[in-house]
Amino acid sequence: METKEQITDYCRKFRTAGIGNNLEVLVKEAEDKAFGFMEFTLHLLEAEATHRYQNEVKRRRKVARLPLHSNLDHYDHTFNNGISETRLNQLRELNWLDQGYNIMLMGPSGVGKTLLASGLCSDAIDKGYKAYFRTMEDIVNMLKMRDMTRTATADYKRLSKADLIVIDDIMLFPVEKSQAVALFNFINQLYESTCFIITTNKMAADWAKMLDDEVLATALLDRLLYRCDVMNLSGKSYRMENRKTFFEQKK
Repeated sequence: METKEQITDYCRKFRTAGIGNNLEVLVKEAEDKAFGFMEFTLHLLEAEATHRYQNEVKRRRKVARLPLHSNLDHYDHTFNNGISETRLNQLRELNWLDQGYNIMLMGPSGVGKTLLASGLCSDAIDKGYKAYFRTMEDIVNMLKMRDMTRTATADYKRLSKADLIVIDDIMLFPVEKSQAVALFNFINQLYESTCFIITTNKMAADWAKMLDDEVLATALLDRLLYRCDVMNLSGKSYRMENRKTFFEQKK
């Protein structure tokens, strides 16, 4: 067996795919730059570390359930919704997350609430935080099923240890009293140790109608707004302003 094949075989056995997949490139670089043994070994380990980090980020993105478009690097700053480029860059530094603050994004449909929330969640994942994106419907269903299915139980345990949870479209639809109580208990359990990004198109006064309980709505808002920046987004729907049709593509 040739030396390369032996090394590749060992990489499979020891599960060091980062080294195995980049072996030829690393060896050529070492030959071209006349690396010493120590420097070459360092480059091998760096390749493996990079590979494992990238795989870990992919895994965390999968369990985070980010929407398809969640990259704020491509954010359209020409779209005027009240969030300046400077303010967005400040948010992306994640100092608010380090300091234990929440963010509430309020505004009508189409002004970029979900994109901003998922993009900040994506940034947090890239920087090593345990961050997850869920709709309110996801949260309610998870709480309803957490004692019945392994999937819901696992998700509950995962979210209970989160650094950041996005709850998208909170109060978009009315919830039953038992579900409202479960939602309150969930947030009450986590709000001192976990940061939240909330997106909603409902004013605070409307939350009581959605929960059918003014006292419960007040208690929920009290916990979410205790350490929180509330940002009111405005403007026309980005989707409607940039809507496409099948027949336009055929021209």
